Formats: sequence, C-alpha cells, structure tokens
Amino acid sequence: MAAIEKKNTTQLEAILQTLPQKPGVYQYFDDSGTIIYVGKAKNLKKRVLQYFQKDHENAKVRVLVRKITDIQFIVVDTEIDALLLENNLIKKYQPRYNILLKDDKTYPWICIKNEPFPRIISTRNRIKDGSKYFGPYPSHRTLHALMEMIQQLFPLRTCNLNLSQEKINLAKYKVCLEYHIKRCSGPCVNLQSEESYLQNIQQIENIIKGNVSSVIKQIYGAMMNFAHHQEFEKAQLLKIKMESLQNYQSKSLVVNPNIENVEVYGVAVEEDYGYINHLRIVNGAIVGVHTIEIKKRLDESPSELLTLAIADSVSKNDNSADELIVAFKPDFCFPNIKYTIPIRGDKKKLLEMSERNIKFYILDKKKQAALVDPERHSNRIMQKMKQDIGLKVEPRHIECFDNSNIQGTNAVAAMVCFRDGKPFKNDYRHYNIKTVVGPDDYASMREVVFRRYSYLTENELPLPNLIVIDGGKGQLGAALESLTLLNIADKIEIIGIAKRLEEIYKPHDPIPLYIDKKSESLHVIQHIRDEAHRFGITHHRNKRDKSTLKTELTEIEGIGPVLAEKLLTHFRSVAMIKKATLETIEEVIPKAKANLVYAYFQKENL
Repeated sequence: MAAIEKKNTTQLEAILQTLPQKPGVYQYFDDSGTIIYVGKAKNLKKRVLQYFQKDHENAKVRVLVRKITDIQFIVVDTEIDALLLENNLIKKYQPRYNILLKDDKTYPWICIKNEPFPRIISTRNRIKDGSKYFGPYPSHRTLHALMEMIQQLFPLRTCNLNLSQEKINLAKYKVCLEYHIKRCSGPCVNLQSEESYLQNIQQIENIIKGNVSSVIKQIYGAMMNFAHHQEFEKAQLLKIKMESLQNYQSKSLVVNPNIENVEVYGVAVEEDYGYINHLRIVNGAIVGVHTIEIKKRLDESPSELLTLAIADSVSKNDNSADELIVAFKPDFCFPNIKYTIPIRGDKKKLLEMSERNIKFYILDKKKQAALVDPERHSNRIMQKMKQDIGLKVEPRHIECFDNSNIQGTNAVAAMVCFRDGKPFKNDYRHYNIKTVVGPDDYASMREVVFRRYSYLTENELPLPNLIVIDGGKGQLGAALESLTLLNIADKIEIIGIAKRLEEIYKPHDPIPLYIDKKSESLHVIQHIRDEAHRFGITHHRNKRDKSTLKTELTEIEGIGPVLAEKLLTHFRSVAMIKKATLETIEEVIPKAKANLVYAYFQKENL
C-alpha cells in the first residue's frame, strides 16, 4: 500500500478495503473529477489492488496510479457483462489512459429500417432505433454492388413516406416513377401486401448474411410451383432471379463448404497501435471483412486488444458466429462461443489470410499518410530515433560505414548516406584501403573514417548528425579514434550496431542498448547498415573480378589489359578461352598474340 501512503489520503484506502470480490467495471478519477481510466475485472478487489501493490515497470501505469484520487465501480452478474459494459463506457467517456478503439464510422453498413414496409439503405452512422445493421463493409464499392443486385432482384420502396396501414387507407399517396419502371410494387397504394413485402425482406436479410443457398432453394421451389400451374412468365422471372443469385454466390471467395459459420480474428501489434482483422465466413464463403485499429495507451497485451475487439464486434452484431478462429485464446470467454486455435488445414489458412489483410492495411495506411503529408512520416521517425537512441539532435543526416575483404585481399570500404531516413545515393562513396596490410577491420575502419571526415572538414562541408558503424565495440572504438584525432568527436554522434543480437553500442558505454525489434528506429538503422553492406560487397566483387583478370590473362607475357578485356568480352570467361581453338582466338586478337595465349593454356593443360 506504499503508493497510497505517499498520496497522504485515506479515501482510496477505504475504497480499496470495501471493494467486492465480484465481476464488474472500475473507473479511476483524477483530482478534477474526470474519468481517466475504465477497466473490467473478474474480481474487482483483486484487480484494482494490483495497481497499488506493484512497482510497475511501465512508466505510463506509474503516472496513472499517481493521478488517481477516486475510484468508482459497477458490479455486474457475469464477466461478459463486465466486458461489454467496459466497451460502452470507454466509447462514451474516451478516458485518457484507455486504448482508443477507432469506431467503424468510416465503414459503410447496410441498414434495414425499423418501419412498416422497411427500406434498405446504406449508412455510415448506426442509430439505436430498432433498425437492423449488417456490416461493416470494407469499401463502399463492395456495398454498392450488393445493394444494386438487391434492387434488381427485389422491388422495394425507396421513398420515405409513412406507410402505416392507417395512412395507406387514407388514399393520399400516388405511385411514383419507381413503380412504373418496375422497381417498386406500389405498397403505398395497397398494390403489395405487407406480408409479401416482408418475405422479400427476409430473403434479402439471408443474402446479406451469406445464406444465399437457402434463398435460391426458396426461389427454385416457387419457380417449379409456377411452372406446374403453367404460369410460365412468372416462372421465367424467378429463373432469372435464381441465376443472378447463383452468379453472385459463385463470385464469393469460397474457402471450404464444410466451414459453415465462423469468424476469424487476426491480430498484429506495433509499438503504439494494435490491429484486428475480422473475417466472417458463412457456408464456406467469406461474406465480410474489415480491420479495426486500436490506439494503445498502457502497453496493452495482444490478448487484451483481441478481447476488446471481440466485445466490440459482439455488441454491434446480432448474428455473431458460434466459433471464433484465433491465434491465441483471449482473456475473457463468451458463453456459447467456441475458440479454435488452428495448427494446420483450411482454418489455419483463414487465420493467415486475416493476418495478411492486416499487413496490407498497415502498408496502405502508411502510403496514404505519405501522400497526404510526405514529411509527417519522416518527422515522426526522426523524433523517435532521437528518443530511442538518446541523441542530442534528430539524425536528419546519417552516414554508415562497412568494410569488405576476403582473407585480407582486395580490402575495400563503403559509406552510404541517408537523409530524413531515406537513401541519398549522390553521397554514397567507395574506398580502397591503402594503409592496411592483411585482414585488420579496426585499422581499416580508422583509415576510412579519417579519410572521409578529414575531407569534409578541410573543404568545410557539413558533417552528419549521426555516424553508424557496422560492428561492435572494437570497430566503434577505432572510428572514434579517427574522430578524436580530427578534433570533431564532440561534434558528431556515433554508434555501432552488432549483427548477432542487433545491439547498439555507444562510445564510453560498456552496456549495449537494445531497441525494440519492432521499432521503426531499429528498422532505419538496419536498413542503412544493410545498404552499406550491399554497396560495399558490390565494390569488392568488382575489384576482385579485376584482380582475377590480371592474374589469369595479364600474366601471359605480351598480353596486356586491353587484349585481355577483348578476349573476356568475346569469350565471357577465362574457362572458355582455355577451351577455344587457335583459329577462334585469332578472330579476336592479332595472330601473334593469339599464338601466345593458345600456347600458354596448352602448356598449362599438360
């Protein structure tokens, strides 16, 4: 109870002592009376006490606890009631320290209005007026295609008239153009009964839910009945309707006919956000998909995020499935719902598909952000790198060094430059190591760093904000020696990145820094390190090839680099030259020189 004693108050102590050991929801208030956090609990007393009896590692949790001046709680009957109540209270009050679940207002829904002769409309706003909502749909295009098909198959009213039987009986309405073009059956003038209209609504509802097969079966039965009574025109109309539904059904993404009614929840977590992708499968076909984005506040676990997303989905949809496919079991279990954690097979593929959807969602989100505000993304990353690495300034200009050699031969180094987190290839540089004999990475690093920054200082060119050395403490120390010799060690910040565990080394600090593997800061450092390695390897390979050319062909007395290059250009390799006849070699170089080459390789083959 140390945290409470520091607050010098007895109010919280009294509340904590009287908390019930029942399921419920607790609310934390600050000194201004504002709700700053809402949480659910299987056991209110046990859960709330955890906040005050622990030295929390998470700094945000410690700040939250310090700000709590009052606690209120609501006892409910079950854990599920607690979960759903928490979800509603978070949306209502949006407390500062709760994760922010972005509502699906940007996604369109299909709404069957709660009214006589119900209209079917698309909307982005869900109103609690008794209407039925289906969705959300990933795009308005998807919804529009479904609405268009429904309108073609079922004549429904689009007007907003009050079609109560009392109003219709007053005979004040007239049929409109929709009736004359056969897109409405005229219920406003008693040309269609409400019973017949509601049968159409029931079929439409089944189609929206994905139960297309049952609708096709009903239409087929009615079609055969008309045909039996020789009402062939009516039968033909139903046949056209049935074929349209069959075509729509065939275009649905079929997974497995044996997977009848399930929902899939894929989860991905980044540093500040969590993402939940929701797939709805009915009769072996995917009939709905959307991604929920969650703003993290207190470093919530993937299980907590998944629980909230499922609760949000359950609270919005009356037609939830009785089986949920997930990568792990969430904190709370809903009654009458089975959780499946697939290891292989079609259900595993569905889970992987859901997780891929999240990756595409995140990628698309970043692309859109870059288009709307190109500098916003780089500004955020630069600020994040400054914070994660502990730099004095944002690393807008980064240079990275890497050495390449094979057993000490053809030693080269590469320097690549990044500006605002992106490659700036105009400033890439290659270096041939001049003063080092044998495989000595430390000496090579000293040389190339000295050469680079002596050139910049002598020509009064701008220095980078950060130098990245590909290597651990040894390479970092060697680079720092050169900076010290040039009297600029205090003007440039420098780090080393070791390959094995991706740990970051800073000067004069024996303990490496470990950045979160998912952090964008580490991704930028890895990118520039890998780019330096690629650039260096390319230069080393080119130099090695030239060295090979000298040792293989130019060792022949009388054959210089020009003739050697002609031969390699024509024959592609030294191996092909060795196999060539004298006549073919004479076609490329003068006869006397060809004799020298041919005789040399013939002698070598003896």
